Amino acid sequence: MSEPIVTIFNGRASEYLAQKIAVSYGSPLGKSAVIEFSDGEIQPSFEENVRGRDVFLVQSTFPPADNLFELLLMIDAARRASARKIIAVIPYFGYARQDRKDKPRVSIAAKLVANLLTTAGVSRIITMDLHADQIQGFFDVPVDNLYVSNIFVPYIQSLNLPDLTMASPDTGGTRRAASYGKMLDTGFVICYKQRTKPNAIEKMQLIGDVEGKNVILIDDIIDTGGTITKAGELIMENGAQSVRAFCTHPIFSGNAMERFEKSPFCEIVTTDTIPINPPETMKNRIKVLTTADLLAEVIRRVENYESISSLFVQSK
Repeated sequence: MSEPIVTIFNGRASEYLAQKIAVSYGSPLGKSAVIEFSDGEIQPSFEENVRGRDVFLVQSTFPPADNLFELLLMIDAARRASARKIIAVIPYFGYARQDRKDKPRVSIAAKLVANLLTTAGVSRIITMDLHADQIQGFFDVPVDNLYVSNIFVPYIQSLNLPDLTMASPDTGGTRRAASYGKMLDTGFVICYKQRTKPNAIEKMQLIGDVEGKNVILIDDIIDTGGTITKAGELIMENGAQSVRAFCTHPIFSGNAMERFEKSPFCEIVTTDTIPINPPETMKNRIKVLTTADLLAEVIRRVENYESISSLFVQSK
């Protein structure tokens, strides 16, 4: 029996990234289409045979919800077209912040999304820097949670910054900052914040010394930018030489760009898990590193039944 054919398809929200992944993998993107009815209903379809193939569907699930639903429909279509395996490559896993009941009468959206993907017929999930590691346990299929440290660490090393210190913008990212500090042989500090409500910070305190240091704030997600810009200001107020912000997923919602323009960050480094279009005033300060080569290599290893964990230096 011949080896199964690998075909990489894309959802519309991540076509830009899927094209780069396909080039790195060494095969063209599969042909697909989406019909959109006048009322907004969508109907994705594969425009080539997928019977017996291993189908990789690349789609981040950032808002609007149509991006998630489009992925679900593509999984269902692949299953009904007799694909051998259906692997969802979700660089940014939306709704990951809702991983538990943090107050009464709320949903656990990350678990609901996991149920939807599994019911649709997915065979495996490949994602990057899940907001909460326990989300892997919400699935009954294998989940490869990839770490962006393999992209960020070489870039940080290329900066050749003296007196480097890692920092976390909140206590939840302590393990991440400590792990980067270990990989880069540096110390780390923590910004302790207290919230009055979502996206609003009452006060913040710095735990650790940044006097004369070049500081890198590391996080998995930047949404409105409120927390990380306040942390950057606090770090500079405490005598740091410079401060940079690194994040895996650039949601950059609301007035995030305005905050960045007024922030002390000399550089904001992120990835292409979510597409961004910064204003001209920020293009020299925002650097986007691609995840395409890393994702292509993981696809290759999944197909060849090779170790994936050996590829990564864990950052959490």
